[in-house]
Amino acid sequence: MSYTVYGAVRSRAFRVLWLLEELGVPYTHVPAGPQSDEVRKISPLGKIPVLVEGDTVLRDSTAILTYLADKHGAFTLPAGTQDRARQDAWTFRILDEVESLLWTASKHSFVLPEEERVPAIKDPCRAEYARNLTRIMEEAQGPFLMGDTPLVPDILLCHCGGWAQSAKFPAGPDSFGAYLATLRARPAFQRAAAL
Repeated sequence: MSYTVYGAVRSRAFRVLWLLEELGVPYTHVPAGPQSDEVRKISPLGKIPVLVEGDTVLRDSTAILTYLADKHGAFTLPAGTQDRARQDAWTFRILDEVESLLWTASKHSFVLPEEERVPAIKDPCRAEYARNLTRIMEEAQGPFLMGDTPLVPDILLCHCGGWAQSAKFPAGPDSFGAYLATLRARPAFQRAAAL
């Protein structure tokens, strides 16, 4: 088993690198940017991250996280259980209520052609992000979203917290700051951040 991760650390690829560090499995990291020749050779859309395992090429950070967690039996609950359905609900909620707002603001900051950007969209995104984050933290069930053990949705939400900070989004409630600090203190997070 050998994994290769394509993608710059300061991108969604960080999520994959962090989980691989948590799992303690060997991997190779190619810090390529989106649309680079290296990435386009294995993924025609040019998006990162990309995980290569043998002849298999996986795209999309959440799909990769779910695959790795299921394969290695960590950072996830068993597929086909009600607990897993609740975990997946958290995953989809974070993608919908947190990441989508960050991505919309990013597109209107530097991704879309200038003539298509609507800078005014960023303020409503920030306001909705703050509301959603407050509700999410009110519903968290422990130090992590579902209790005492971090799972895939925690990796997603923690990464989004860093993205939000870079994008000058609201810090959120104090409980979110404590949540982020707990996850960022993990040795695997630190190793991935040092890449």
